[in-house]
Amino acid sequence: MALTGIQILKMLPKKNCGECEIPTCLAFAMKVAAGQAAIDACPYVSEEAKQTIGEASAPPIRTVKLGSGDGAFTIGGETCLFRHEKRFEHPTGIAVRVSTSEEQAAVDARIKRFNDLEFERVGVMMRANLIAVKDGNGDGAAFADLTRKVLEQAPRASLILMSDNVANMKTAAAVCGDRKPLLYAADDGNWQPMGELARETGCPLAVKGKNLDNLVDLSGRLVESGHKDLVLDTGARTMRAAFEDSVVTRRAAIKEKFKPFGFPTITFPCEMTDDGMMEAMIASVLMAKYAGIVVLSDIQGEILFPLLLEQLNIFTDPQRPMVVAEDIYPISGPGEDSPVLITCNFSLTYFIVSGEIEGSKVPSWLLIKDTEGLSVLTAWAAGKFGADLIAQFVNKSGITDKVRHRELIIPGYLATIKGELEEELSEWTITIGPREAGHLPAFLKEWKPAK
Repeated sequence: MALTGIQILKMLPKKNCGECEIPTCLAFAMKVAAGQAAIDACPYVSEEAKQTIGEASAPPIRTVKLGSGDGAFTIGGETCLFRHEKRFEHPTGIAVRVSTSEEQAAVDARIKRFNDLEFERVGVMMRANLIAVKDGNGDGAAFADLTRKVLEQAPRASLILMSDNVANMKTAAAVCGDRKPLLYAADDGNWQPMGELARETGCPLAVKGKNLDNLVDLSGRLVESGHKDLVLDTGARTMRAAFEDSVVTRRAAIKEKFKPFGFPTITFPCEMTDDGMMEAMIASVLMAKYAGIVVLSDIQGEILFPLLLEQLNIFTDPQRPMVVAEDIYPISGPGEDSPVLITCNFSLTYFIVSGEIEGSKVPSWLLIKDTEGLSVLTAWAAGKFGADLIAQFVNKSGITDKVRHRELIIPGYLATIKGELEEELSEWTITIGPREAGHLPAFLKEWKPAK
């Protein structure tokens, strides 16, 4: 049961030292209760209090970490059913499957696509996250060799090892070292030895049920045995069944605090259809409804990119706009006579404006003012992009050391503040630019510094 801020405060040392970067212990306790701060941030709290508060404030879906270093990946940690209630914490992992039963060339091509397919969108680098290595023919040596190949050729991949043979799994897990893979999977026939292997290696363990009732039984047994880092597979292999099971498990964990379902899930669109596009569609449905990991048979650009865009849209925090840092951004190698433009730090605005400037092939200086992620008109209306604030930023930015002229181009939507801005920046000429970013190339090609 979650603790209140006052209950947490009673367990704190009440030093009000501020070493947690929060001024008072009361404010810190309230933030811990709201899930906005970790109890570990307090350097003086007792270990007993840490354990009590940590368990009480733990999210209903446990956070599970795979891999290490560049190949680290985190799933779970979820606290709500709907994104608008708070936010979804960790994006769904996209995995591609390779198997010992496949041709070497096909495996190599799939690993290469995993490494090569990376996309940038509004400053975020997007890519697949995991490679599932399947023991397709029961050959332990081949399984270990394929695992080694993936580790060497895909250093940024978190691994899922797939085998129902505990001896083969042990050999492959040993190859991974500190790149802790997800062991898939414990079932009715092997849950005890597979659980022991997970304990020995310190790896998270997937649990595969025949249905929800069987999954509750298996998960409960493993939790009673002391296993904490579990990932659930309900065994559903149709889109409808997987969708329904995903909703049931998430609701039970969030609403009812049902501990056997309090873990992230893994789903297998690759086992639900032989058609690549249908596989991607199934993955998109399951990604929207709570899947922690989706495993695909292959990835191609036209399949992966839409899934990554969906992932970006679902897992950005709806309460925090995406922003870029306040700064001077040189575009295309500007010099002392290059134009100077200014806009807000809403990331979509920045990337659209900077893209149009780059497309114009006119070297320019782009000033980005911190407006807390608001767009131009919204920021102006909220008092975060007014003449006084723009003037303060221009004066302290250092742009005067980079250009000889004194002309500032402002967005066309800010035309009404031109007079105020000229008063604030008396040494500068204020030029009204286009309202739409798409008109910037033509504008910049005609631009000449004011005399």
